[in-house]
Amino acid sequence: MPSETTHAPATPSPASDGSSNGSGQPFGGKAIVLVGLMGAGKTTVGRRLANRLGLPFVDADTEVEAAAGLSIPEIFEAHGEPAFRDGERKVIARLLATGPQVLATGGGAFMDPETRATVADRGISVWLKADLDVLMRRVGKRPTRPLLKADNPRAVMERLMRERNPIYAEADVTLETGDGPHEDVVDRLMELLEPLK
Repeated sequence: MPSETTHAPATPSPASDGSSNGSGQPFGGKAIVLVGLMGAGKTTVGRRLANRLGLPFVDADTEVEAAAGLSIPEIFEAHGEPAFRDGERKVIARLLATGPQVLATGGGAFMDPETRATVADRGISVWLKADLDVLMRRVGKRPTRPLLKADNPRAVMERLMRERNPIYAEADVTLETGDGPHEDVVDRLMELLEPLK
């Protein structure tokens, strides 16, 4: 049975207008921010979730590429990972300042303490968690991921899971995605988000 948890983020007291969050907007006007390793389904699930919620969908990686005028592999090659992470932090902060949306972040974005603080302030974080075999099947379909350009991509993914999973666990909501249809994941995520509206 997939594990599902919700850790309620700090919310204001009930408002006199009857809405649960006082802003008149779902989720207190905060963004839904999807975090997790590459291949967890953040973009695919995020698009479907945004459609269900009637919110815009934004992919942080796409926005980083647009801001840099380069693809992510080109940014890594030309400027290195630290420069990419700096740009990613700035782009995510800018995006979260624009209000309610479903935001899919890159796999390493939530590792940055400043980004985590911004997400905690302006968003509800959701960790889409998947096991190693599921992740490897999914990332194998896209050979453009810079961190997996190694002799042993599975060993790299195992290391990333060891390093990142404890940080992802700080998310407000955790959902094991498993290997089923994405629509099922969205259904379960909608249920987990309902109390946070």
